Amino acid sequence: MACQSVAAVMDEQALLGLNPNADARYRQRAMAYFEQLKESQDAWEVCAEALAKGIYNDDHVKFFCFQVLEHQIKFRHAGLSAVQQQLIRETLMKWLQCQLMNNQPEKPFIRNKAAQVFALTFVMEYLTLWPKFFFDILSLVGLNPHGVDIYLRTLMAIDAEVVDRDILHSPEETRRNTLIKDGMREQCIPHLVESWFQILQTYQQSHPELTCQCLEVVGAYVSWIDLNLIANDRFVNLLLSQMSVEELREEACDCLFEIINKGMDPVDKTKLVESLCQVLQSAGFFNVEQEEDVDFLAKFSRLVNGMGQSLVLSWTKLAKAGNVKDAAETLQAVEAKVPLLLQLLVHEDDDISANIVGFCYEYLHVLKQLPQLTDQQKTNIEAVMLAVMKKLTYDDEYNFENEGEDEAMFVEYRKQLKMLLDRLAQVSPELLLEAVRRVFTNTMQNWQTAPFMEVEVAIRLLYMLGEALPASHGAHFSGDTAKTSALQDMMRTLVSCGVSSYQHSSVSLEFFETVVRYDKFFIVEPQHIPNVLMAFLDQRGLRHNSPKVRSRVAYLFSRFVKTLHSVDSKHMNAFIEDILTRIQDLLELAPPENGFLAMLTSDDQLFMFETAGVLIVNSECPAERKQALMRSLLLPLMDVFRLLLAKLLQETEEERQASLADCLSHAVGFASRTSKAFSNKQTVKQCGCTEVYRDCMQTFLPALSCPVQRGVLRSSVRSFLHRMIICLEEEVLPFVPAASEHMLKDCEAKDLQEFIPLISQITAKFKRQVSPFLQQVFMPLVLAIFEVLARPAEDNDQAAALEKQMLRRSYFTFIQTVTGSGMNEVMANQGAENIERVVFTIIQGAVDFPDPIAQKTCFIILSKLVELWGGKDGMVGFPDFIYKHIVPACFLAPLKPTFDLSDAQTVLTLSECSLTLKMIHLKRGPEFIQFLQQEYLPSLQVSPEISQELCQVIQQPDIKVLKNYIKAFFQRAKL
Repeated sequence: MACQSVAAVMDEQALLGLNPNADARYRQRAMAYFEQLKESQDAWEVCAEALAKGIYNDDHVKFFCFQVLEHQIKFRHAGLSAVQQQLIRETLMKWLQCQLMNNQPEKPFIRNKAAQVFALTFVMEYLTLWPKFFFDILSLVGLNPHGVDIYLRTLMAIDAEVVDRDILHSPEETRRNTLIKDGMREQCIPHLVESWFQILQTYQQSHPELTCQCLEVVGAYVSWIDLNLIANDRFVNLLLSQMSVEELREEACDCLFEIINKGMDPVDKTKLVESLCQVLQSAGFFNVEQEEDVDFLAKFSRLVNGMGQSLVLSWTKLAKAGNVKDAAETLQAVEAKVPLLLQLLVHEDDDISANIVGFCYEYLHVLKQLPQLTDQQKTNIEAVMLAVMKKLTYDDEYNFENEGEDEAMFVEYRKQLKMLLDRLAQVSPELLLEAVRRVFTNTMQNWQTAPFMEVEVAIRLLYMLGEALPASHGAHFSGDTAKTSALQDMMRTLVSCGVSSYQHSSVSLEFFETVVRYDKFFIVEPQHIPNVLMAFLDQRGLRHNSPKVRSRVAYLFSRFVKTLHSVDSKHMNAFIEDILTRIQDLLELAPPENGFLAMLTSDDQLFMFETAGVLIVNSECPAERKQALMRSLLLPLMDVFRLLLAKLLQETEEERQASLADCLSHAVGFASRTSKAFSNKQTVKQCGCTEVYRDCMQTFLPALSCPVQRGVLRSSVRSFLHRMIICLEEEVLPFVPAASEHMLKDCEAKDLQEFIPLISQITAKFKRQVSPFLQQVFMPLVLAIFEVLARPAEDNDQAAALEKQMLRRSYFTFIQTVTGSGMNEVMANQGAENIERVVFTIIQGAVDFPDPIAQKTCFIILSKLVELWGGKDGMVGFPDFIYKHIVPACFLAPLKPTFDLSDAQTVLTLSECSLTLKMIHLKRGPEFIQFLQQEYLPSLQVSPEISQELCQVIQQPDIKVLKNYIKAFFQRAKL
């Protein structure tokens, strides 16, 4: 009967929608039904009945019923009646009873969901309604495998709810979880541990998957229960026996790792680790080379790592406490593990090796703290060095042309090994230097016949010494003579032995990386510069057959040239024109034809143009020669630019237009990049290059009026203008008005946002020189901004809203630049109507837009305007404006609900608001105080006492007092 009544109550049509293959209509109905059952006072009870009586066979319906139950327990438990809470407990126990009798277990996803619901019920009721939770489950389950499975899954789900530190809990939940753990320790943990022992013993042969689950539970719980319950002969011997069972040993390893990781007294920890090691060693686990199962060895390596790190931690605590005897014993225990550490570190499987790096690193840290090293410790250091050197080596499978996940993992592993190398350098720099020198010299003597991986790692080790043995500002070739001469010898060998011709991209890259890392070597031995320059310029470097090598070398060559020029340009001087000739074809603009394979990408060419600029600007030749060289560098770009711009104006196909625009943009970018070579010591004017860059300006500016591909072209020309304002100084000014006019036509929010910094840069740099131009461009720019801001946008278009917000900020920043640059006349000469319009937007920005960054800028502007125009000889009518609009803004903005006084940025805005009030008092004096006391503050219903208090604070000299008072004033007002 119950079956029929439930079927009548449950919406069978909706249940059809739970099937993943059901159509959208049914799925929608199922979702609606789910919401209905969740929110109902008692409709969910049909799900409880369905689970308790096993009415449905469909897995999706069972899962659904558990979800409904989960919602009740998680979110509505406190509102359930005692009868309903009892119903949940009975439902779970009846469902569990059914599991014991089923031939087949439920699907794992249903068992996991059931375990979650059990765990949630436990969390809600253990301390109050169901203290016998575990006793009830264990007495029902006994040693039935289906029941044990649910019990173990429930324990893991409880761990996730109550213990897992990765899950964030509220303070209330944390308190509750502490009480639950305390209650469990007192009432049931010994019984649970006993049940785990029985499960591990009973099922290790017949049900290895249950045994593994149980080992996982022990590992999870051992961190917070009494360790003596687990770390005893009976339990540990059982775990060790399972280390020998193939299906169990990985989980047994993890379980032992968690036991070792448990925080405890250092002497006890040493004893525990040592007793465990003794048993493992006598059982043959330390014979790593005889073990073929790499997955197990990775787990074993992690266990040894845990044991090693635990011993190091114990030694550190004992040494700090001055416990000499126990510290010495613990250090002995650490040393005894080093042979095993080395076997695992040097293992051919990188995962096994990576898992022991932590112990190795900390062992070296211990050695670093010892006053003197024994011969054995020195031998250990050398063994670690050899292991690191061996493991740094690439294997045959590494795919250099198409690096995937395996390659990325090896790169990460190499970073770990580098940490070990750096630590080795701190422990014994002499030993490391000598070991690297030996490997490097032997390899370089036979590089023609050596495999690429050996050659690469030998150069790599030399490269790594640069960081492992630090030197101030890369000065590796001065100071300590032993180090200096060793590095100098190795560098001399590197650049003269011919290894730069080795035919493998990894060796080529390592060669150039190392040359650039030790570029100061060439100042000490400049005779090697020609050979290295040739390596950069020919098929070994910039013309290598690998695009990856060419690309990296373009960047490294730029760095190399810059360093040599900045330190000692005379050694480079003889080669400048030869280099420029040799790289000429690499400076050609790649045509926009599809299928053209350029030697370098446009990004790489940026470095090449910068390098060419550095060579020309820093050469010792006269200004006329520099001008001629710079013109021959930039003229081809100008010629191609004119040609391509004419093509673009006639092109109708959009894809072709885009590739032409990209090409034009690259030409401008390349010209721009050459200007990075100039400095305060070598200006454009001093190098005689003003005219060349002015010609570039005249060539590039027409692109601003191009009707197609405006975004790309404007952006590149605008960047060029930014550079020219820095380099050409006032020579750029004649070009600015026409450029501005073009950039203000048909512009979008983004265009204006990018144009305003240009105008601000000009304003800040040239000030009075550009006053006439600013007066002329001011209103057109402001009107263009107003027009874009007034354009309608969709309510939910977040991108457009953000763009407008950023434009509004840029606009206020521009006004701030103008008012702050001492050019009062720029705004003053715009006519009363325009001034009023602009100043109203500042008031609006200060009050109406909940954007503290913009509001802060607005108050800075208002303060400045009061300073400029608010005094006796200020602008006519402005004092009225102060009282009607600026003073109210200072009070209305902070009173807005969106003005959040707990936000740091908003507090800065409030500070500027306080400074504005202070400035008004400075300019208007007692008249302002009278206005506040008699008119404005009474209109806000501020009491006379508070009003008088505020006015007194405004009149005292300490601005900090005013800021603090204003903050408190508005905090009170908002209560």
